Amino acid sequence: MVTSGPEAAKRFVKDHGPAIYKPLSTPLYRVDGASCTVEVGEVTADQLDEQVAGTAHLFQRRVDKVADVRVTVIGDRIFPVRIDSGLLDWRTDYGKLSYRVVKPPDGLEAALRRYLAYFGLVFGAFDFALDRHGAWWFLECNPSGQWAWLEPPTGLPMVSAMADLLERHPR
Repeated sequence: MVTSGPEAAKRFVKDHGPAIYKPLSTPLYRVDGASCTVEVGEVTADQLDEQVAGTAHLFQRRVDKVADVRVTVIGDRIFPVRIDSGLLDWRTDYGKLSYRVVKPPDGLEAALRRYLAYFGLVFGAFDFALDRHGAWWFLECNPSGQWAWLEPPTGLPMVSAMADLLERHPR
């Protein structure tokens, strides 16, 4: 749910909890000279007040996950990478991450291509949570998501796929 309504946010969290709060973008700021960002965090209805009215907020049902999967689609290439961390928000500690290339579930590649076509995109960084039963839970598509850090630990040819895409689609 995306809302700036405190009561709507409380109702969502009560009805779909446990829930998490996610920033709509990743604002960077500094604390004592160190770069920081707003982290994904679990939220309860009693933590929500009139401050929600200040801007739009994103709330999601929390998935009981064992890992995350970042599926980067670059043109006609797809790069699914499992990210193991044990963290609610893997972006908070890159030193705890391990990666491995995985095979997406049947039908997922076609669904991602339909998603991109619908929005007129040729690139997307799709995030999924992987539960203990092996189900992939769609979280979001980042149309400008980061991806290059995944190439060195996986050996996936992502940079050359991006170069090919830029060469073929100069718009």
